[in-house]
Amino acid sequence: MDSSPDERTTVLEGIHPLLTGELLLHLDRMGHSDAVVVADAHFPAWALGARVIDLPGTTTPAVVAAIRTVLPLDDAPGIDLMTSLDGDILDVQGLLMESAGTDVATTRFIERFAYYDRAKGAYLLVRTAETRTYGNALLRKGVVGRATREETA
Repeated sequence: MDSSPDERTTVLEGIHPLLTGELLLHLDRMGHSDAVVVADAHFPAWALGARVIDLPGTTTPAVVAAIRTVLPLDDAPGIDLMTSLDGDILDVQGLLMESAGTDVATTRFIERFAYYDRAKGAYLLVRTAETRTYGNALLRKGVVGRATREETA
């Protein structure tokens, strides 16, 4: 039976339904500062990555938001986005920053081919069905369990 993540039976409490067992396994295996690329459908994920997970029917902002429920970001910039052709920040990039809990000041924008080079070194690539161009985000894993600034203030 083919079902969407929202229709599946939940077997763990508190886990976002887009976080599959395979994805959680790889996120857990990542070390501090290892990267995960959440890629749009246009991204050459299989050409660049040794570990690729396909999440059909998803968008990059939704997957970034799901990943951020279990993965803290590294010190700023904890997220890299690909610079658009004209340098403007596109709607999907605004959504990616919002989903990651970052803003323009804590996000690094990287030229397309330099972004591909950086993605080659990522621990994991997650390919989505996102069709909006420049809908890619590279997230660097922070230290798990470290108190946030709000908790220590």
